[in-house]
Amino acid sequence: MYLIVGLGNPGSEYSNTRHNMGFRFIDAYAKKHQIQITKKKFDGLYSEFTYNGEKVILLKPQLYMNLSGKVVVQFIDYFKIDLQNLLVISDDLDLPFGSFRLKKTGSSGGHNGLKDIEVSVGTKDYKRLKLGISNNSSMDTKDYVLGKFTNQDILVLEGLEGQIINILDDFLEIPFEKLMSKYNQK
Repeated sequence: MYLIVGLGNPGSEYSNTRHNMGFRFIDAYAKKHQIQITKKKFDGLYSEFTYNGEKVILLKPQLYMNLSGKVVVQFIDYFKIDLQNLLVISDDLDLPFGSFRLKKTGSSGGHNGLKDIEVSVGTKDYKRLKLGISNNSSMDTKDYVLGKFTNQDILVLEGLEGQIINILDDFLEIPFEKLMSKYNQK
């Protein structure tokens, strides 16, 4: 069984913000595969489906970003998901806007959602798909990550959707080392 988690903040005031990249791309994946993320459990919105004979859960934690780990660990425990089958999708200030990076392990990089997941699951060894939002040193970080995308930004993100959907499909089919080799830009 696989668990793919998109990080974000619940509520319409946070939709279309930089910090909600995980929600944006989980929703794009669900739409492509005609999946409704409407079930509720453990402060999360989720969906279960089968892909190539494997059960998969798409999850959008509905607590604020810094409490994401609480929701993730409840799903891991309840559904008995191996940490090797967990993928977390999040925004990343250190990557250029419109880029991405697959990582097998690592630090939270100051991301509060990833920090809480590390504490909750008890390890930094879980897979991530980090989506670049760049950084704006002239703004407070909190204001920047909670800022809305411009129309031009949205066009860039829409252009990225197909590749992210392919990455998520391939996550369910090929070893993670091959996935990183295939998609991480050198």
